[in-house]
Amino acid sequence: MEITSVNNDMVKEITKLQQKKYRDESGKFLLEGLKAIEEAYKSDIEIEYVFVTKEKAYHYDFLEEKVVYTTDAVLDKMSSTDTTPDAVAVGIQKHFSEDILLSSKRIALFENIKDLGNLGTILRTATAFSLDAIILFGNTVDLYNPKCVRASVGNLWKTPVFQTKDFDFLEKYFKDFRRIATLPKSADSTYLKDFEVHEKTLIMFGSEADGLSEDLIKFSTDRITIEMDSSKVESLNLSMSAGIIFYKLFLL
Repeated sequence: MEITSVNNDMVKEITKLQQKKYRDESGKFLLEGLKAIEEAYKSDIEIEYVFVTKEKAYHYDFLEEKVVYTTDAVLDKMSSTDTTPDAVAVGIQKHFSEDILLSSKRIALFENIKDLGNLGTILRTATAFSLDAIILFGNTVDLYNPKCVRASVGNLWKTPVFQTKDFDFLEKYFKDFRRIATLPKSADSTYLKDFEVHEKTLIMFGSEADGLSEDLIKFSTDRITIEMDSSKVESLNLSMSAGIIFYKLFLL
């Protein structure tokens, strides 16, 4: 198949996937560039189409009949990036069974994440430290937003992700976990350097703007703080904080 017009009906439909409404309705999302498309394929994401110029199509031999030849103008139309990617693919969103949580031991929860780049980086970091699952709690940004997909650098599907606003969900799956709230230093928090876990663990992070909600703080069994020079820096970026804590708790 070959499509060269930016006004083609298929191109118009795929361009709509830049919007959350159409991603939710269709269950599809955009992948931009060879790295993301390759990693999605390796992670058993179903690829519906991959649009690429004839000159670069050889990179996508592994997708064979899914390839649609096109032009840079069409790629630019479908893409959400400032620079034209070498390819744009349409993938089917992946959903994980909650049964995974029954055998999981290393889980991180993030409440009300608003920054797409942060979420993508967190997912990449969670994969690097072999977390069993990620919980996105409350009002979070869209996991399949193209910016989040790019920021995860092909790691969006390697760690199961569950989204919920239901506190009963947390009580159902994590009542037997050690539930750790990450907080600024207070009288009842422990510095990260002095804290260790050897059991099923749920580590909970709040948004950069508001921190953890009172409900999640009350739900916690422990409270920890990253030790740092707070006279110079008030707080760390959320994805940076997550990386430090994952390293300390889950790697050492």
